[in-house]
Amino acid sequence: MSVPSRLNRKLLGKLLVIALVMFGFGYALVPLYKQLCEVLGINVLTQKDGTVRIDQNTQVDLSRSVTVEFDGNAQGPWRFRPVVGSMTVHPGQLATVMYEVVNTQKRTVNAQAIPSYAPQSAERHFKKVECFCFQQQALKPNEARQMPVVFFIDPALPKEVKTITLSYTFFEIAGLSQADK
Repeated sequence: MSVPSRLNRKLLGKLLVIALVMFGFGYALVPLYKQLCEVLGINVLTQKDGTVRIDQNTQVDLSRSVTVEFDGNAQGPWRFRPVVGSMTVHPGQLATVMYEVVNTQKRTVNAQAIPSYAPQSAERHFKKVECFCFQQQALKPNEARQMPVVFFIDPALPKEVKTITLSYTFFEIAGLSQADK
């Protein structure tokens, strides 16, 4: 056996040992991490007594409330309105409101909703997570649909703003046929 061949085998043996140690270390990290978190009291959902700890959302400002009023305007062949007229939320709190639309025509109608806010300065603090206004809506003849708006108010909203009005204008998109979709 030549010297380079012997050195190569020796190096291969060292590399295999290193690979096994690295695998073992990675495998041991999971229980080590769990133990460390339990000792430090972080990232623990189940307490030692078996109860489940549910943390409060620290992003919610419980010290103040904002009234959000909802409005719907129809510019087309339908009925469009919010299911509730208003709700009170804390800044940072996730909330959902439903809007209802009914196509009163005997044909499919394509529509889009455009939001507006009052006061206008509240627009940048009104954060929508999900909204029917993000995309066009195709409503079949006589179809009724409830559509959600999931939102929160940014806690950076100026403290003097106590009421925000969210208004949607729902209008038909002219010239868009079913073949275009």
